[in-house]
Amino acid sequence: MADAETYEVIAKVVSQEGTCAADHEVGDEFPVGDKTPPGVCSWAFYALFPFASVLRFGGSFWWEEDRDKTTVACPDPANPVVFELRRLRK
Repeated sequence: MADAETYEVIAKVVSQEGTCAADHEVGDEFPVGDKTPPGVCSWAFYALFPFASVLRFGGSFWWEEDRDKTTVACPDPANPVVFELRRLRK
């Protein structure tokens, strides 16, 4: 059986309100893989990981116009940070 194709996924902060405990700011980018990248809020990573995994392994979300992207918010409702996840095609 052949190995499934995987893709790199980048998370980018597209919105941030209030005070982010991890100091994330609009424009911050980081790769999403199997481990939490240094400096990334573990709660945000926990929220992003399932969506990033779908994109990494070739899946998509029916509600997104661009099948290579989706947006996910961190779970802090008082200080929301919104991330865009983007699949990079080779």
